[in-house]
Amino acid sequence: MIGGWTAKRFWTDVSVAADSGGFAVMLDARRVMTPGKQPLIVPTRAMADAVAAEWAAQDGEIKPLTMPVTRAVNSAIERVRPQKAEVAAMLAAYAETDLTCHRAGTPVELAARQAQAWDPILDWAAQAHGARLVVTVGVLPVDQPQDSLGALAAHVAALDEFRLTALHDLVTLSGSLLIGLATADRHLDPDSAWALSRIDETWQIEQWGHDEDAAEVADLKRAQFLQADLFWALSTL
Repeated sequence: MIGGWTAKRFWTDVSVAADSGGFAVMLDARRVMTPGKQPLIVPTRAMADAVAAEWAAQDGEIKPLTMPVTRAVNSAIERVRPQKAEVAAMLAAYAETDLTCHRAGTPVELAARQAQAWDPILDWAAQAHGARLVVTVGVLPVDQPQDSLGALAAHVAALDEFRLTALHDLVTLSGSLLIGLATADRHLDPDSAWALSRIDETWQIEQWGHDEDAAEVADLKRAQFLQADLFWALSTL
């Protein structure tokens, strides 16, 4: 990541150039590097254009927090790439206790809302990935079919480091591998996916009222979820 930079703008022109089977971003004649001094090469022109636009928008002091695509690219290259197998395994493990599989016993109204929201996602996973997962009541783990877990793990492991970086946030922010994959596969639009991941929280708000601090945190996470969806799209365009 590029937090902590205090450099100031030193370039006049920002451009994109084909490089090493991908695309580089050029600041005048100088290629952009990651904070760890690795070449910043991205897989798609759309992603390179997005990175270039962030650099072009810098005025005076470079502000990394205004450069989410650049930060995600740096993370993909410096953090995910060296431990790709471990990241994929960590994300695949979410299926063992997936949010969509753990339901409330009571109140029955919440259980019904969960079923209406999450059963179609389980059906989609079974059809799209050959991965039927088991529903249980409560938070304790339940044994999931090994062939289903294996199918999901293989799908995640096949992703490159850029898509894996996007999926990481889609999964960890939603708490569900299935919701993350359904978003990435364009079965769900990101706003609907986020709402489906918040069934329990929405229910609590309806019962007990709005908490400003919790709402602020939720809004931040939603923005991060939408940014991860954008990064996925840039990885595949």
